[in-house]
Amino acid sequence: MSQIKANDLTNTTGGIPTVKSQQLIPTAWVNFNGTGTVAIRDSEGISSITDLGTGEYQVIFTTALANANYCPLLSLNYDLDETPFTYAHLAASYKIGLYAGGYSDRSGIYSAVLGGQA
Repeated sequence: MSQIKANDLTNTTGGIPTVKSQQLIPTAWVNFNGTGTVAIRDSEGISSITDLGTGEYQVIFTTALANANYCPLLSLNYDLDETPFTYAHLAASYKIGLYAGGYSDRSGIYSAVLGGQA
């Protein structure tokens, strides 16, 4: 068996590396606090989060994606019958909503984006 060790991988055009035309890593991801003053704890490829009101946020990409045909994934740090969802997918941003009979903020919101590069 062969083993490859590398500190950084890019494809020949400088984009995300692929295997059999599949991207190897998320395009972007973010871990943020959605209560009080919204604050990003850590991220990659995300420049900011905008608080749109109780339980609604806009995630802004550092650089707009090539298209809006990406798949945003979403998770919360705990579930109180919450229905987290994403909407308004644009090349430059997408929105997150947290709803359970009414919109509510959460302290742990996690999202990753796959695709949007071609």
